Amino acid sequence: MTRFYDARGNIYGVVSPAYLCRQGIAVPDTAGLAASTRKAWAASAIASECGWGSLPRPAGAKAHRCDDLLVGPFQAQPPFDLLIINTDGSLAERSGNGLTIFAQALTDQGLLVHGSELRVYHDKPDAVSPVITCVEPAEHEQVPGFWLALGRPEFGPLALGAVGVSPVAVGRHELSHVAALTSLNPQWGSSQFVRVGNPHCVTLVEQVSALPGCDTMHQSVLFKQLKAIAFAPPAGCGQPCVGGVNLQWAARDAGNRIIARVFERGEGPTASSGTSASAVACAAWRAGWVEGGDVAVVMPGGTAPVRLQIESGNVLSVSLFGTAQLKV
Repeated sequence: MTRFYDARGNIYGVVSPAYLCRQGIAVPDTAGLAASTRKAWAASAIASECGWGSLPRPAGAKAHRCDDLLVGPFQAQPPFDLLIINTDGSLAERSGNGLTIFAQALTDQGLLVHGSELRVYHDKPDAVSPVITCVEPAEHEQVPGFWLALGRPEFGPLALGAVGVSPVAVGRHELSHVAALTSLNPQWGSSQFVRVGNPHCVTLVEQVSALPGCDTMHQSVLFKQLKAIAFAPPAGCGQPCVGGVNLQWAARDAGNRIIARVFERGEGPTASSGTSASAVACAAWRAGWVEGGDVAVVMPGGTAPVRLQIESGNVLSVSLFGTAQLKV
């Protein structure tokens, strides 16, 4: 059966491929083949496991019970293969909150060991598959959870294949001007493209008031405008990134803290996102807003601790701490 977990306000379902097969959904027995054939079965899995079914749908709730569906593991020992399915049926390359939830689900099954690799398979032609994350059970400020090693981030339009953008000089490094965002709000004129396994466009704003509210992003007009930028075709326009891009907005707070909002590719507005928090921390460092080490990224769903390893003016690696709880 599908089990649902909460990580910083993100709800993900976790289901084994064997269970889906028993429900009549023909999932291949290897993650690579499952990813390459996802158009044949992923939408059925979302409808079967993420819908409300016989449960009453709470007032104001989204059309699905969860933000994403995690299918895996495809084996009983590390490395563990999985797929991350957005509710529109597309695949994600990486999800920080999703991998935190998957690590907790593996722990609950007695499968996770220190240094386990989680390998996410996907079908995006512009990114390596699988995307590998090393997970370590750990504590942060006496809270038990997991550190996810996300590797070395890449920066700039070329890292994402972004087109139709122009350079803007801000802070330590050159940022980008995305006309489609500036047309929605003149304060959204400076963005940093970051790849942390998946693609992100972090827009840096000077005032917290310039951050879009979650409720505002859910409104039909702005939702459609942001969806055109963030989602891959046919749902989006494929610009600036042909495969779509996760959107974030970030404002500086006191100390090594950043306040952020998120609009996810394939999902829409979300209370929090782990890889988005990691991208925000990296972008804030590039803009000179924060130092290396531990950075706190504050989102409506909770605060994400992100650790930046800096050497010789470069981000060598980024790690994310997270916790997850089973929803009963």
